[in-house]
Amino acid sequence: MKKFLTLTASAIILLGLLWSGRYYFQMSTSNSSELFVATDGSDENPGTIGEPLRTLEAAADQAVPGTTVSIRGGIYFESLIVQHDGTASDPIVFQAYSDEKVHLSGEQFEDTPDDRALVEIDGYDHISIKGLTLKNLSTGLPDKTVIGMLVTGHSQYIELTNNWIENIGTTALEGNAHGIAVYGNVPIQEITIHKNTLTNLKLGLSEALVVNGNVSDFSIKENHIYETDNIAIDAIGYEGVADNGNEDYARNGVISENTVHNNSSYHNPSYENDYSAGGIYIDGGQDITIENNTVYQNDIGIEATSEHKDRSANQIKILNNNVYENTYAGISIGGYDADRGGTTHSLISGNTLTDNDTIGLEGGQILFQYYSDSNIIESNDLTASPSGLFISHEYTGNTDTIFEDNHYRLGHNTRPRWLWNNREVYSLEDFQKLTNSQNESFVP
Repeated sequence: MKKFLTLTASAIILLGLLWSGRYYFQMSTSNSSELFVATDGSDENPGTIGEPLRTLEAAADQAVPGTTVSIRGGIYFESLIVQHDGTASDPIVFQAYSDEKVHLSGEQFEDTPDDRALVEIDGYDHISIKGLTLKNLSTGLPDKTVIGMLVTGHSQYIELTNNWIENIGTTALEGNAHGIAVYGNVPIQEITIHKNTLTNLKLGLSEALVVNGNVSDFSIKENHIYETDNIAIDAIGYEGVADNGNEDYARNGVISENTVHNNSSYHNPSYENDYSAGGIYIDGGQDITIENNTVYQNDIGIEATSEHKDRSANQIKILNNNVYENTYAGISIGGYDADRGGTTHSLISGNTLTDNDTIGLEGGQILFQYYSDSNIIESNDLTASPSGLFISHEYTGNTDTIFEDNHYRLGHNTRPRWLWNNREVYSLEDFQKLTNSQNESFVP
Protein backbone atom coordinates (compact mmCIF):
# COMPACT_ATOMS: atom_id res chain seq x y z
CA MET A 1 0.00 0.00 0.00
CA LYS A 2 1.67 3.21 -1.15
CA LYS A 3 -0.95 5.88 -0.49
CA PHE A 4 -3.43 6.64 2.25
CA LEU A 5 -6.67 8.54 2.48
CA THR A 6 -6.67 12.20 3.46
CA LEU A 7 -9.49 14.57 4.30
CA THR A 8 -9.68 17.99 2.67
CA ALA A 9 -10.13 21.05 4.86
CA SER A 10 -13.74 21.42 3.69
CA ALA A 11 -14.44 17.79 4.57
CA ILE A 12 -13.03 18.28 8.08
CA ILE A 13 -15.26 21.34 8.59
CA LEU A 14 -18.28 19.38 7.34
CA LEU A 15 -17.52 16.48 9.68
CA GLY A 16 -17.27 18.95 12.55
CA LEU A 17 -20.68 20.38 11.72
CA LEU A 18 -22.18 16.90 11.52
CA TRP A 19 -20.59 15.98 14.86
CA SER A 20 -21.92 19.09 16.59
CA GLY A 21 -25.46 18.42 15.36
CA ARG A 22 -25.87 14.70 15.37
CA TYR A 23 -26.95 14.26 19.00
CA TYR A 24 -29.60 16.95 18.59
CA PHE A 25 -30.85 15.04 15.54
CA GLN A 26 -31.08 11.81 17.44
CA MET A 27 -32.92 13.42 20.36
CA SER A 28 -35.43 15.11 18.07
CA THR A 29 -36.23 12.05 15.90
CA SER A 30 -38.61 9.30 16.96
CA ASN A 31 -36.88 5.96 17.33
CA SER A 32 -38.01 3.30 14.86
CA SER A 33 -37.08 -0.33 15.43
CA GLU A 34 -37.04 -1.18 11.71
CA LEU A 35 -36.85 0.72 8.45
CA PHE A 36 -37.29 -0.89 5.03
CA VAL A 37 -35.72 0.15 1.74
CA ALA A 38 -36.77 -1.17 -1.68
CA THR A 39 -36.01 -0.30 -5.28
CA ASP A 40 -39.71 0.44 -5.86
CA GLY A 41 -40.09 2.53 -2.70
CA SER A 42 -40.21 6.29 -2.17
CA ASP A 43 -38.32 8.51 0.22
CA GLU A 44 -41.66 10.13 1.00
CA ASN A 45 -42.85 6.83 2.49
CA PRO A 46 -42.72 6.06 6.24
CA GLY A 47 -40.23 3.20 5.70
CA THR A 48 -42.51 0.30 6.61
CA ILE A 49 -42.39 -3.03 4.80
CA GLY A 50 -45.53 -2.06 2.88
CA GLU A 51 -44.34 1.49 2.18
CA PRO A 52 -40.54 1.32 2.04
CA LEU A 53 -38.03 4.07 1.44
CA ARG A 54 -36.30 4.24 -1.92
CA THR A 55 -32.68 5.16 -1.10
CA LEU A 56 -30.00 4.06 1.29
CA GLU A 57 -29.25 7.72 1.88
CA ALA A 58 -32.72 8.33 3.29
CA ALA A 59 -32.50 5.22 5.50
CA ALA A 60 -29.09 6.21 6.86
CA ASP A 61 -30.41 9.70 7.57
CA GLN A 62 -33.34 8.35 9.58
CA ALA A 63 -31.60 5.49 11.41
CA VAL A 64 -31.18 6.11 15.15
CA PRO A 65 -29.87 3.85 17.93
CA GLY A 66 -31.73 0.56 17.83
CA THR A 67 -32.75 0.85 14.19
CA THR A 68 -32.42 -2.11 11.84
CA VAL A 69 -32.43 -1.02 8.21
CA SER A 70 -33.68 -3.99 6.18
CA ILE A 71 -32.86 -3.66 2.48
CA ARG A 72 -35.04 -5.52 0.00
CA GLY A 73 -33.51 -7.35 -2.93
CA GLY A 74 -32.33 -5.52 -6.02
CA ILE A 75 -29.53 -3.30 -7.33
CA TYR A 76 -28.83 0.04 -5.66
CA PHE A 77 -26.65 2.40 -7.68
CA GLU A 78 -25.51 4.41 -4.67
CA SER A 79 -23.19 4.27 -1.69
CA LEU A 80 -24.29 3.54 1.86
CA ILE A 81 -22.82 6.33 3.99
CA VAL A 82 -23.48 5.88 7.70
CA GLN A 83 -24.64 9.12 9.33
CA HIS A 84 -25.33 8.38 13.01
CA ASP A 85 -24.06 6.39 15.99
CA GLY A 86 -25.64 3.38 17.54
CA THR A 87 -25.03 2.47 21.16
CA ALA A 88 -23.78 -0.64 22.94
CA SER A 89 -27.34 -1.70 23.81
CA ASP A 90 -28.92 -0.34 20.62
CA PRO A 91 -26.62 -0.63 17.59
CA ILE A 92 -27.62 0.50 14.12
CA VAL A 93 -27.82 -2.43 11.70
CA PHE A 94 -27.91 -2.34 7.90
CA GLN A 95 -28.76 -5.75 6.48
CA ALA A 96 -30.19 -7.62 3.53
CA TYR A 97 -33.80 -8.49 4.28
CA SER A 98 -34.52 -12.19 4.78
CA ASP A 99 -31.53 -13.35 2.69
CA GLU A 100 -32.69 -11.42 -0.38
CA LYS A 101 -29.96 -10.53 -2.86
CA VAL A 102 -29.00 -6.91 -2.24
CA HIS A 103 -26.40 -5.44 -4.58
CA LEU A 104 -24.70 -2.07 -4.14
CA SER A 105 -23.16 -1.26 -7.50
CA GLY A 106 -20.72 1.44 -8.54
CA GLU A 107 -21.09 0.89 -12.26
CA GLN A 108 -23.02 4.14 -12.80
CA PHE A 109 -20.59 6.31 -10.79
CA GLU A 110 -18.58 8.93 -12.64
CA ASP A 111 -14.82 8.37 -12.25
CA THR A 112 -14.10 11.65 -10.44
CA PRO A 113 -10.76 12.27 -8.65
CA ASP A 114 -12.15 11.79 -5.12
CA ASP A 115 -11.70 8.45 -3.33
CA ARG A 116 -14.90 6.41 -3.32
CA ALA A 117 -16.36 3.59 -1.22
CA LEU A 118 -19.60 1.66 -1.60
CA VAL A 119 -20.01 1.54 2.19
CA GLU A 120 -18.46 4.25 4.37
CA ILE A 121 -18.31 4.47 8.18
CA ASP A 122 -16.42 7.64 9.11
CA GLY A 123 -16.31 8.27 12.84
CA TYR A 124 -19.36 6.32 14.05
CA ASP A 125 -19.81 3.67 16.74
CA HIS A 126 -21.83 0.47 17.14
CA ILE A 127 -22.61 -0.11 13.47
CA SER A 128 -23.28 -3.47 11.81
CA ILE A 129 -23.29 -4.19 8.05
CA LYS A 130 -24.62 -7.64 7.13
CA GLY A 131 -25.30 -9.69 4.05
CA LEU A 132 -24.72 -7.13 1.28
CA THR A 133 -23.07 -7.65 -2.10
CA LEU A 134 -20.75 -4.84 -3.21
CA LYS A 135 -19.51 -4.84 -6.77
CA ASN A 136 -18.53 -3.05 -9.96
CA LEU A 137 -16.57 -0.08 -8.62
CA SER A 138 -13.47 0.83 -10.61
CA THR A 139 -11.13 3.68 -11.46
CA GLY A 140 -8.58 4.47 -14.11
CA LEU A 141 -7.07 7.35 -12.10
CA PRO A 142 -3.68 6.69 -10.44
CA ASP A 143 -4.30 9.01 -7.46
CA LYS A 144 -7.75 7.67 -6.61
CA THR A 145 -8.57 4.76 -4.29
CA VAL A 146 -11.78 2.75 -4.71
CA ILE A 147 -13.01 0.62 -1.82
CA GLY A 148 -15.83 -1.79 -1.14
CA MET A 149 -16.12 -1.00 2.57
CA LEU A 150 -14.24 1.79 4.36
CA VAL A 151 -13.99 2.33 8.12
CA THR A 152 -12.13 5.46 9.19
CA GLY A 153 -12.36 8.34 11.66
CA HIS A 154 -12.89 7.63 15.36
CA SER A 155 -15.02 4.51 14.77
CA GLN A 156 -15.55 1.78 17.37
CA TYR A 157 -17.52 -1.45 17.70
CA ILE A 158 -18.00 -2.04 14.00
CA GLU A 159 -19.19 -5.40 12.61
CA LEU A 160 -18.82 -6.32 8.94
CA THR A 161 -20.26 -9.81 8.46
CA ASN A 162 -21.45 -12.10 5.67
CA ASN A 163 -20.86 -9.60 2.88
CA TRP A 164 -19.75 -10.45 -0.67
CA ILE A 165 -17.31 -8.06 -2.39
CA GLU A 166 -16.22 -8.50 -5.99
CA ASN A 167 -15.10 -6.63 -9.07
CA ILE A 168 -13.59 -3.68 -7.20
CA GLY A 169 -10.45 -2.47 -8.91
CA THR A 170 -8.04 -0.05 -10.45
CA THR A 171 -6.78 -0.14 -14.02
CA ALA A 172 -4.15 2.56 -13.35
CA LEU A 173 -0.49 1.64 -13.15
CA GLU A 174 0.43 1.85 -9.43
CA GLY A 175 -3.17 2.67 -8.60
CA ASN A 176 -5.01 1.54 -5.45
CA ALA A 177 -8.13 -0.42 -4.58
CA HIS A 178 -9.40 -2.38 -1.56
CA GLY A 179 -12.22 -4.75 -0.81
CA ILE A 180 -12.37 -3.82 2.90
CA ALA A 181 -10.16 -1.09 4.41
CA VAL A 182 -9.89 0.12 8.01
CA TYR A 183 -7.81 3.32 8.12
CA GLY A 184 -6.90 4.58 11.60
CA ASN A 185 -5.97 8.21 11.21
CA VAL A 186 -7.33 8.54 14.77
CA PRO A 187 -7.87 5.61 17.16
CA ILE A 188 -10.16 2.85 15.84
CA GLN A 189 -10.89 -0.19 17.97
CA GLU A 190 -13.14 -3.20 18.39
CA ILE A 191 -13.50 -4.07 14.71
CA THR A 192 -15.08 -7.39 13.70
CA ILE A 193 -14.66 -8.58 10.11
CA HIS A 194 -16.17 -12.06 9.87
CA LYS A 195 -17.43 -14.44 7.18
CA ASN A 196 -17.04 -12.10 4.22
CA THR A 197 -16.11 -13.22 0.71
CA LEU A 198 -13.72 -11.09 -1.37
CA THR A 199 -12.87 -12.08 -4.93
CA ASN A 200 -11.97 -10.76 -8.37
CA LEU A 201 -10.28 -7.62 -7.07
CA LYS A 202 -7.73 -5.62 -9.09
CA LEU A 203 -5.78 -4.03 -6.28
CA GLY A 204 -2.84 -2.19 -7.82
CA LEU A 205 -0.41 -1.48 -4.97
CA SER A 206 -3.01 -2.22 -2.28
CA GLU A 207 -4.62 -5.13 -0.45
CA ALA A 208 -7.95 -6.94 -0.46
CA LEU A 209 -8.59 -6.64 3.30
CA VAL A 210 -6.45 -4.23 5.31
CA VAL A 211 -6.23 -2.64 8.75
CA ASN A 212 -3.76 0.24 8.63
CA GLY A 213 -2.55 2.80 11.14
CA ASN A 214 -4.04 3.38 14.58
CA VAL A 215 -6.25 0.28 14.66
CA SER A 216 -6.44 -2.02 17.69
CA ASP A 217 -8.50 -4.92 19.02
CA PHE A 218 -9.63 -6.33 15.71
CA SER A 219 -10.86 -9.76 14.67
CA ILE A 220 -10.56 -10.99 11.07
CA LYS A 221 -12.17 -14.41 11.07
CA GLU A 222 -13.68 -16.98 8.68
CA ASN A 223 -13.35 -14.81 5.59
CA HIS A 224 -12.81 -16.31 2.13
CA ILE A 225 -10.43 -14.32 -0.08
CA TYR A 226 -9.40 -15.61 -3.48
CA GLU A 227 -8.44 -14.66 -7.02
CA THR A 228 -7.12 -11.18 -6.35
CA ASP A 229 -3.91 -9.72 -7.80
CA ASN A 230 -2.15 -8.66 -4.59
CA ILE A 231 -2.07 -9.27 -0.83
CA ALA A 232 -5.22 -10.84 0.60
CA ILE A 233 -5.10 -9.82 4.30
CA ASP A 234 -2.74 -7.15 5.66
CA ALA A 235 -2.14 -5.46 9.02
CA ILE A 236 0.07 -2.41 8.48
CA GLY A 237 2.11 0.09 10.44
CA TYR A 238 4.36 3.11 9.94
CA GLU A 239 2.92 4.44 6.67
CA GLY A 240 2.02 7.84 8.09
CA VAL A 241 -1.70 7.07 8.27
CA ALA A 242 -2.18 7.91 11.97
CA ASP A 243 -2.13 11.48 13.24
CA ASN A 244 -0.15 10.23 16.25
CA GLY A 245 3.07 8.73 14.88
CA ASN A 246 3.62 6.75 18.10
CA GLU A 247 0.42 4.79 17.45
CA ASP A 248 0.74 4.40 13.70
CA TYR A 249 0.49 0.61 13.57
CA ALA A 250 -2.18 -2.11 13.69
CA ARG A 251 -2.05 -4.10 16.94
CA ASN A 252 -3.78 -6.45 19.36
CA GLY A 253 -5.60 -8.38 16.66
CA VAL A 254 -6.50 -11.92 15.70
CA ILE A 255 -6.54 -13.29 12.13
CA SER A 256 -8.09 -16.74 12.34
CA GLU A 257 -9.91 -19.47 10.41
CA ASN A 258 -9.76 -17.65 7.10
CA THR A 259 -9.45 -19.45 3.76
CA VAL A 260 -7.03 -17.56 1.51
CA HIS A 261 -5.97 -18.89 -1.88
CA ASN A 262 -5.00 -18.08 -5.46
CA ASN A 263 -3.84 -14.52 -4.80
CA SER A 264 -0.85 -13.47 -6.91
CA SER A 265 0.80 -10.24 -8.03
CA TYR A 266 2.42 -11.97 -11.03
CA HIS A 267 -0.06 -10.56 -13.56
CA ASN A 268 -0.54 -7.27 -11.69
CA PRO A 269 0.91 -4.57 -14.01
CA SER A 270 2.30 -2.67 -11.00
CA TYR A 271 4.59 -5.60 -10.08
CA GLU A 272 6.21 -6.64 -13.37
CA ASN A 273 5.78 -10.43 -13.06
CA ASP A 274 6.92 -10.54 -9.44
CA TYR A 275 5.67 -13.26 -7.05
CA SER A 276 5.23 -11.00 -4.02
CA ALA A 277 1.61 -11.28 -2.86
CA GLY A 278 1.19 -12.70 0.63
CA GLY A 279 -1.94 -14.58 1.56
CA ILE A 280 -1.70 -13.10 5.08
CA TYR A 281 0.80 -10.30 5.65
CA ILE A 282 1.86 -8.39 8.75
CA ASP A 283 3.73 -5.23 7.70
CA GLY A 284 4.82 -3.47 10.88
CA GLY A 285 1.93 -4.72 13.02
CA GLN A 286 2.43 -5.78 16.63
CA ASP A 287 0.87 -8.27 19.05
CA ILE A 288 -1.11 -10.08 16.38
CA THR A 289 -2.05 -13.76 16.33
CA ILE A 290 -2.46 -15.62 13.01
CA GLU A 291 -4.01 -18.99 13.73
CA ASN A 292 -5.94 -21.88 12.19
CA ASN A 293 -6.02 -20.39 8.70
CA THR A 294 -5.92 -22.37 5.43
CA VAL A 295 -3.55 -20.61 3.02
CA TYR A 296 -2.65 -22.07 -0.36
CA GLN A 297 -1.61 -21.28 -3.92
CA ASN A 298 -0.64 -17.68 -3.23
CA ASP A 299 2.80 -16.23 -3.94
CA ILE A 300 3.76 -16.34 -0.25
CA GLY A 301 1.56 -18.09 2.29
CA ILE A 302 2.05 -16.04 5.47
CA GLU A 303 4.56 -13.20 5.90
CA ALA A 304 5.48 -11.04 8.89
CA THR A 305 7.96 -8.15 8.66
CA SER A 306 8.08 -4.38 8.22
CA GLU A 307 8.75 -2.54 4.99
CA HIS A 308 10.15 0.42 6.95
CA LYS A 309 13.77 0.62 8.03
CA ASP A 310 14.39 0.29 11.77
CA ARG A 311 10.82 -0.88 12.37
CA SER A 312 9.69 -4.45 13.00
CA ALA A 313 6.74 -6.74 13.11
CA ASN A 314 6.91 -7.59 16.79
CA GLN A 315 5.25 -10.23 18.98
CA ILE A 316 3.58 -12.00 16.07
CA LYS A 317 2.23 -15.50 16.71
CA ILE A 318 1.79 -17.76 13.66
CA LEU A 319 0.05 -20.82 15.04
CA ASN A 320 -1.53 -24.00 13.68
CA ASN A 321 -2.05 -22.87 10.11
CA ASN A 322 -2.27 -25.16 7.09
CA VAL A 323 -0.01 -23.62 4.44
CA TYR A 324 0.58 -25.38 1.15
CA GLU A 325 1.49 -25.05 -2.53
CA ASN A 326 2.44 -21.37 -2.34
CA THR A 327 4.70 -20.33 -5.19
CA TYR A 328 7.64 -18.71 -3.41
CA ALA A 329 7.53 -19.67 0.29
CA GLY A 330 5.20 -21.04 2.93
CA ILE A 331 5.99 -18.69 5.82
CA SER A 332 8.39 -15.75 5.51
CA ILE A 333 9.83 -13.43 8.16
CA GLY A 334 12.32 -10.59 7.87
CA GLY A 335 12.64 -7.72 5.40
CA TYR A 336 13.01 -8.41 1.70
CA ASP A 337 16.13 -6.23 1.42
CA ALA A 338 18.60 -4.46 3.69
CA ASP A 339 16.68 -1.16 3.48
CA ARG A 340 13.55 -2.66 5.10
CA GLY A 341 12.68 -3.54 8.68
CA GLY A 342 12.39 -7.02 10.16
CA THR A 343 10.67 -9.46 12.53
CA THR A 344 11.37 -9.74 16.26
CA HIS A 345 10.19 -11.72 19.30
CA SER A 346 7.75 -13.79 17.28
CA LEU A 347 6.60 -17.40 17.40
CA ILE A 348 5.98 -19.85 14.55
CA SER A 349 4.46 -22.99 16.07
CA GLY A 350 2.26 -25.94 15.18
CA ASN A 351 1.95 -25.12 11.48
CA THR A 352 1.72 -27.67 8.68
CA LEU A 353 3.74 -26.55 5.65
CA THR A 354 3.57 -28.71 2.55
CA ASP A 355 4.95 -28.36 -0.98
CA ASN A 356 5.60 -24.62 -0.86
CA ASP A 357 8.27 -23.16 -3.16
CA THR A 358 6.45 -24.78 -6.06
CA ILE A 359 8.63 -23.48 -8.91
CA GLY A 360 12.02 -23.56 -7.22
CA LEU A 361 12.44 -19.90 -6.24
CA GLU A 362 14.43 -21.00 -3.15
CA GLY A 363 11.92 -19.73 -0.59
CA GLY A 364 11.48 -23.16 0.93
CA GLN A 365 8.88 -23.95 3.57
CA ILE A 366 10.10 -21.21 5.94
CA LEU A 367 12.03 -18.23 4.60
CA PHE A 368 14.22 -15.97 6.73
CA GLN A 369 15.25 -12.59 5.34
CA TYR A 370 16.88 -9.46 6.78
CA TYR A 371 16.67 -8.51 10.46
CA SER A 372 14.91 -11.59 11.72
CA ASP A 373 15.93 -11.67 15.38
CA SER A 374 14.89 -13.42 18.61
CA ASN A 375 12.22 -15.65 17.10
CA ILE A 376 11.10 -19.17 18.02
CA ILE A 377 10.36 -21.89 15.44
CA GLU A 378 8.86 -24.93 17.14
CA SER A 379 6.67 -27.98 16.59
CA ASN A 380 6.03 -27.37 12.90
CA ASP A 381 5.57 -30.13 10.32
CA LEU A 382 7.48 -29.29 7.10
CA THR A 383 7.20 -31.34 3.90
CA ALA A 384 9.54 -30.20 1.14
CA SER A 385 8.52 -29.54 -2.46
CA PRO A 386 10.62 -30.99 -5.33
CA SER A 387 13.22 -28.29 -4.51
CA GLY A 388 13.99 -30.26 -1.33
CA LEU A 389 14.47 -26.98 0.58
CA PHE A 390 13.05 -26.84 4.10
CA ILE A 391 14.63 -23.71 5.59
CA SER A 392 15.96 -20.85 3.47
CA HIS A 393 18.17 -18.10 4.85
CA GLU A 394 20.64 -16.61 2.42
CA TYR A 395 21.63 -13.59 4.49
CA THR A 396 24.00 -13.35 7.42
CA GLY A 397 23.07 -11.59 10.62
CA ASN A 398 20.08 -13.61 11.81
CA THR A 399 20.41 -13.78 15.60
CA ASP A 400 18.95 -15.72 18.51
CA THR A 401 16.60 -17.90 16.48
CA ILE A 402 15.48 -21.02 18.34
CA PHE A 403 14.52 -24.20 16.45
CA GLU A 404 12.95 -26.97 18.49
CA ASP A 405 10.86 -30.08 17.86
CA ASN A 406 10.21 -29.44 14.18
CA HIS A 407 9.54 -32.39 11.88
CA TYR A 408 10.98 -32.48 8.36
CA ARG A 409 9.62 -34.79 5.67
CA LEU A 410 10.56 -35.46 2.08
CA GLY A 411 7.44 -35.60 -0.04
CA HIS A 412 9.36 -36.19 -3.27
CA ASN A 413 12.32 -38.21 -4.44
CA THR A 414 14.82 -35.44 -3.93
CA ARG A 415 17.75 -34.44 -1.72
CA PRO A 416 16.88 -32.66 1.55
CA ARG A 417 18.35 -29.18 1.91
CA TRP A 418 18.66 -26.51 4.58
CA LEU A 419 20.16 -23.07 3.89
CA TRP A 420 21.31 -21.01 6.88
CA ASN A 421 23.46 -17.87 6.95
CA ASN A 422 24.48 -18.52 3.36
CA ARG A 423 25.60 -22.09 4.05
CA GLU A 424 23.77 -24.99 2.46
CA VAL A 425 23.69 -28.38 4.19
CA TYR A 426 22.07 -31.68 3.30
CA SER A 427 21.49 -33.38 6.64
CA LEU A 428 19.48 -32.45 9.69
CA GLU A 429 22.51 -33.03 11.87
CA ASP A 430 24.49 -30.38 10.01
CA PHE A 431 21.57 -27.95 10.17
CA GLN A 432 21.31 -28.46 13.91
CA LYS A 433 24.98 -27.65 14.27
CA LEU A 434 24.54 -24.43 12.33
CA THR A 435 21.58 -23.34 14.44
CA ASN A 436 22.41 -24.90 17.80
CA SER A 437 19.03 -26.60 17.69
CA GLN A 438 17.84 -29.85 19.21
CA ASN A 439 14.99 -32.34 19.36
CA GLU A 440 14.38 -32.06 15.62
CA SER A 441 13.36 -35.05 13.50
CA PHE A 442 13.69 -35.98 9.85
CA VAL A 443 11.56 -38.48 7.90
CA PRO A 444 13.12 -39.50 4.56
